[in-house]
Amino acid sequence: MLIILPRLGAFDKVKVLLNVVLCVSHLKRTLAMTNLVEEAKRIAAYQAVDDNVLNNTAVGIGSGSTVVYAVDRLAERIKAEKLKIVCVPTSFQARQLILKNNMVLGDLETHPDLSCVIDGADEVDENLVLIKGGGGCLTQEKIVASCTPKLVIIADHTKQSKNLGDRYKKGIPIEVIPLAYVPVQKKIETIFGGQAPVRMAKSKAGPVVTDNGNFILDWQFPPETLNNSWESINNKLILIPGVVETGLFINMASRVYFGLQDGSVISKVPKS
Repeated sequence: MLIILPRLGAFDKVKVLLNVVLCVSHLKRTLAMTNLVEEAKRIAAYQAVDDNVLNNTAVGIGSGSTVVYAVDRLAERIKAEKLKIVCVPTSFQARQLILKNNMVLGDLETHPDLSCVIDGADEVDENLVLIKGGGGCLTQEKIVASCTPKLVIIADHTKQSKNLGDRYKKGIPIEVIPLAYVPVQKKIETIFGGQAPVRMAKSKAGPVVTDNGNFILDWQFPPETLNNSWESINNKLILIPGVVETGLFINMASRVYFGLQDGSVISKVPKS
């Protein structure tokens, strides 16, 4: 790398070079951390597929960056072991992954009972309550997850927390009918506190639009919410007219696989 310095004094040149060295060092550390997280996702996804996918079954395929690794592993197994697997997607992204890997595409109309569903999560608390919907697919993900006795969650270690909100700071996604987003927003903030802004798109003007044509509110709940039951809160949210679904997945995960920094995987099941 060639660094051309302007006409500066010796001390200023040293300062510039030092700043360059610090920037490069920071970039290397960031890339190293990113690689560790990606590897953690991969090892968790591979073990989840190996442990839970059986031949001659229909499997739900979730959404998000971690699921990409699960699809990679599933495609490898289908080819190597000549498995007969039907894949039911939870989103447009999942559908494209299935087609890209030449796997058999199914739907809930023809396969309403799934052997297992493999999906990711934005956060998992100590009771295996999940926040999902960071990618905007929460409603379809919950529908597909309801069609199996075995919802298998894969995540890296950064998604594991004691309480919801410890790590995932964007709030709980709530899918709403566009007509009702302002009244729903006001009701949530009045009843539960906190803020529930509509999620705005990054590459277009206006809100994010889900695969179902709806908007998403990201409810940033206040700390005192943790003193309440998530199940009770979820039930009250669902009853607000205009709410389609929430990103709270309660009593749904049968096992969660966490990929750790050291290359190992731990799995957790619901407390009895």
